[in-house]
Amino acid sequence: MLQLKTAGSLDINEGFYEIVDHAIRLNSSDIHLSIGLHPVLRVNGELLFMKEYLVLDENFMDSIVKELLTDVMRERYVAAKNMDASFEYGGYRFRVHVYSQQGSDAVAMRIIPTQIPHIGELNLPSIILEFTSLRHGLVLVTGTTGSGKSTTLASLINEINKSQSQHIITIEDPVEYVYETKMSLIRQREVGHDVNSFADAVRAAMREDPDVVLVGEMRDLETIQNAITLAETGHLVFATLHTKSAAEAVDRMIDVFPSGQQQQIRLQLSNVLEGIVSQHLLPCANGGRVPACEVMIVNDAIRSLIREKKNPNAILDQIQMNHKKNGSQTLSQSLADLYIRGLITNEVALEHAVDSETLKGIIMSMQKAN
Repeated sequence: MLQLKTAGSLDINEGFYEIVDHAIRLNSSDIHLSIGLHPVLRVNGELLFMKEYLVLDENFMDSIVKELLTDVMRERYVAAKNMDASFEYGGYRFRVHVYSQQGSDAVAMRIIPTQIPHIGELNLPSIILEFTSLRHGLVLVTGTTGSGKSTTLASLINEINKSQSQHIITIEDPVEYVYETKMSLIRQREVGHDVNSFADAVRAAMREDPDVVLVGEMRDLETIQNAITLAETGHLVFATLHTKSAAEAVDRMIDVFPSGQQQQIRLQLSNVLEGIVSQHLLPCANGGRVPACEVMIVNDAIRSLIREKKNPNAILDQIQMNHKKNGSQTLSQSLADLYIRGLITNEVALEHAVDSETLKGIIMSMQKAN
């Protein structure tokens, strides 16, 4: 471990990359660095203060910023007080966010394996692989920050890459997983580097002859409108939203529009939406984390509910009813399945349940069926 009086007195290659190596060894998901604190890692969802390292000082953080950002990026950082970047090291990619807090530099880094996992390796429902066989429409992967949305989307895109001859365009901020060309032609555009905004990139994609477009995040009205239009014009669009359920995702997309446009958007969305996967990463009973997923496979009944602005519970009822018919599942059904399989504890299942009584009823039904 570091033996010098302050981490700031270390050479950048000696100190910074030793911290990164340590994070990789512990299978961390994130690294946090800031002046006056020990390095902090996120391991299995929990923060771990690395007190074997001494606190980081201003010189060390200044060196990290110079290492991670180009001259142009540093100029933008000074003006905007935050900047996104990425880099590769030790067989991993890192999504980097440099920002100012209390007048000093701080860095948050997400660790991204260069090897894209298969859906089966992620313990995700196999039914979502069927989205890769669609020829047009909109598929959403939703969840909070750190719920695994990017990895799920990368797995879906790579499945298309391995088995189909398609032109795929990804729009990301920043680029995370880098794809090896297999059967598909893949073009990856980074917001702030290759294009000014998500909205601009989605609009431009219509002129770039894509078959499949991945929108890393739908942040605003224009991006959402352009993504819906792209799906309407015969393209397959994958995108993300920061929502916790399928019904919430539908409402979020519609509510961003002025009230006078919302009925038209409901009609458009009901026609193009093909599915929503809402992810939650939970502590696994045997260590690590496992995803609980609500999966909505859109059918005629759900399209009608979207058009008619029905109560979100009506959509949830449809998802639950169609579990055996088309593979959809509610969060409660997913939690019950994970509990029955011994992947999560009863306490974790109840903690993340929307309705604990509904969850208990589903668990009892599954236990009787087995």
